Amino acid sequence: QVQLVESGGGLVQAGGSLRLSCAASGTIFSIGTMGWYRQAPGKQRELVAVITRGGSTNYADSVKGRFAISRDDAKNTVNLQMNSLKPEDTAVYYCNAEQVATMTSADDYWGQGTQVTVSS
Repeated sequence: QVQLVESGGGLVQAGGSLRLSCAASGTIFSIGTMGWYRQAPGKQRELVAVITRGGSTNYADSVKGRFAISRDDAKNTVNLQMNSLKPEDTAVYYCNAEQVATMTSADDYWGQGTQVTVSS
């Protein structure tokens, strides 16, 4: 059974920083693209940043230059360093892992979400 567990959310003042981490547990042979998405109240879930197995990254325009995504395939983790946070970054942040290969399947998974609140 594969699970994604996020950590690192919390309350921070505008201009501050937070680091989100997501660890995939289970007997995993490989993971495809990993990423972070967010959903603010009353809005649809949106892409924040993704990183491929090869290390290519893609960011939402709203976070470019402020956020940095990284992954450690040896530990099956993906991190999101968030700097210069703004109140509009407030949302529940979700970790996503695509094509998680186990002995029996290769499926996509989501974490349970972690709240990030940026006060003005």
